[in-house]
Amino acid sequence: MILSAAPLWLALYEPDIAQNTGAMLRTCACFGVRAAIIEPAGFPVSDRHFRRSGMDYLDHVDIERHVSWRAFSQWRRTEAKRLVLLTTKADESLWDFAFQRNDVIMVGRESAGVPQEVHDDADARVRIAIRPPMRSLNVGVAAAMALGEAIRQIAPPGGATG
Repeated sequence: MILSAAPLWLALYEPDIAQNTGAMLRTCACFGVRAAIIEPAGFPVSDRHFRRSGMDYLDHVDIERHVSWRAFSQWRRTEAKRLVLLTTKADESLWDFAFQRNDVIMVGRESAGVPQEVHDDADARVRIAIRPPMRSLNVGVAAAMALGEAIRQIAPPGGATG
C-alpha cells in the first residue's frame, strides 16, 4: 500500500518550541498532510533546532505561513475549510468525532494553548481523554494521534488517501 497525500491540514497556532514544530512537520511529511503555521512563532523558523528536528523532511511538506490569527482565519474561510481544534476544554472525544476531507486540525501553543477568540471560532473542538491528574499530552503526540484518526476515517478502502 502506498499512502498518497492526505486531504488534511495541520495548523500550529503560534508554536513555542522548535523541536516540537519540526517533529509535527516531519509527521505531516510522512502522512502527506499540509501544514499551516500561524505566527508569531516563539523561535526563528531558520533556527537550527527546528531544522534539525524536521531534518530533510521539511522539503516534503507544503507549509502555509500566516502572519497572524486574523490572516489565517480569513484564509480558511476563503478556502471553506472546517477548523477542528484539539483542546483539553472540549466535551467531544477525538474517537467519537467524524472527520471530513480538507479539515484543518489545529493545535495550540505548548505553553498556553489558544486564546478564547480562537477557541470560539473553531467549527469543532475535540479532546483526547487522559487519566487524571495528568493535564495534557505533548502537542506533537496529540497532533499525530488526531491526524492518524482523521486519516483512518477518511481513507477509502485499500488505504490510499489521495
